[in-house]
Amino acid sequence: MTELPVLIYDGDCGFCTRSARLAERLPVRVRVLAWQEADLAAYRTTADRARHEVLWVAPSGRVFGGAAAVAELLKGCRLPWSVAGAVLAAPVVRGLAELVYRWVAENRYRLPGGTPACRLPEEQRPGRGDRS
Repeated sequence: MTELPVLIYDGDCGFCTRSARLAERLPVRVRVLAWQEADLAAYRTTADRARHEVLWVAPSGRVFGGAAAVAELLKGCRLPWSVAGAVLAAPVVRGLAELVYRWVAENRYRLPGGTPACRLPEEQRPGRGDRS
């Protein structure tokens, strides 16, 4: 589908944007896109899913979401990041990683880089247009 993997994040969220900027600095070749600017259908996903979680689209077209997306990002890096990604993807850790990811996603407006807009329902966020 694509030569490089793609990381899709919520461009309306300050915490998510800062996290995406950090991902760009990791030792991995990846295209980083805000879901609001991405052709989601071309990446075999939807706005509903992109609103809910960060997405990793592998070159094969397979889509990973949430903690699994973070694990795939890290697995694509050089050491020591690739080891951290493998640990996050391990069956024993995967469930816990997803719980932590969901807590962070639900509380992102309270975290460094979060903005009051992160707290608003999607339809009330600044810059909300028809993005479906």
